[in-house]
Amino acid sequence: MKITSLALGVALVLVMTRPAMAAEKPLAVYISVDMEGIAGVVTADQLGPQGFEYERARHFMTNEVLAAVRAAKAAGATKILIADSHGNGESLLIDELPRDVRVIRSWPRHGAMMAGLDSSFNAAIMIGYHASASSPAGVRAHTISSATFTRIAINGHDVSEGEIGAAQAGALGVPVVFVSGDDVATAELRDRIGNVVTVETKKALSFHSAETLTPAESAARIESGVRSALARVAEFKPYAVTTPVTLEMSYKNYAAAEIFSYLPGMERVGSRTVKYVAKTIGEAVDIIMVAESYQPDVSP
Repeated sequence: MKITSLALGVALVLVMTRPAMAAEKPLAVYISVDMEGIAGVVTADQLGPQGFEYERARHFMTNEVLAAVRAAKAAGATKILIADSHGNGESLLIDELPRDVRVIRSWPRHGAMMAGLDSSFNAAIMIGYHASASSPAGVRAHTISSATFTRIAINGHDVSEGEIGAAQAGALGVPVVFVSGDDVATAELRDRIGNVVTVETKKALSFHSAETLTPAESAARIESGVRSALARVAEFKPYAVTTPVTLEMSYKNYAAAEIFSYLPGMERVGSRTVKYVAKTIGEAVDIIMVAESYQPDVSP
């Protein structure tokens, strides 16, 4: 086939402009925020409406999210979705957030702490996360509910809320690029999901004690960390778990395990543990949400 000089010139222009066009793809950032990993947060006094420092902790939490939002915007983000994922899902002071972000609040919701995430996002960020229920250390270490579960496992190994969320994001092709929380939580997630930028907001001394950064210093480090992560977002890979997904949930109260074992597909594999094989991580998370929401009498 004869190629004219005009055709060759057009082809060269197309090849040369493709990378530039790809680089101009809008940056969409998803932010999931919990409270236990926020700087200054150590006990129930900060974690719920009855606590004397809860209102102050809401400001700490909101300011750490604002730091992540500033960094995302500096990186060129045109879409930012924030999931309020602590307690009643209404802890963020949303009137202090920029007008052009969107916020997911309250429960129940499909996707749990990662509700609203889809494949249109380039990166996921986790603010204020904590260690798993299986961790012997970590401030307020638990998985989903400290009052309900002693352990949650995916495909045979115990998981934290961060790892569950990373697996949900990974199933959609979205990498987790940044995590903040105490030293135990951040180390746990680096060990499980690999390449991720982390900021240590405090060093755990016990379940209810920590050596913490000040809120201002924590926010500054988060802003810097998120900027660093988003500047090289292409280097991060989605975290994927194999399917089908084998889910195990161990309860504090054996009655819940007995009741759930009556459901089709649910197997009781211990006095307080049930197992379910889910088609996807999303289905597994929905099962966890149902199990956490079910509250039987605590008596044996």
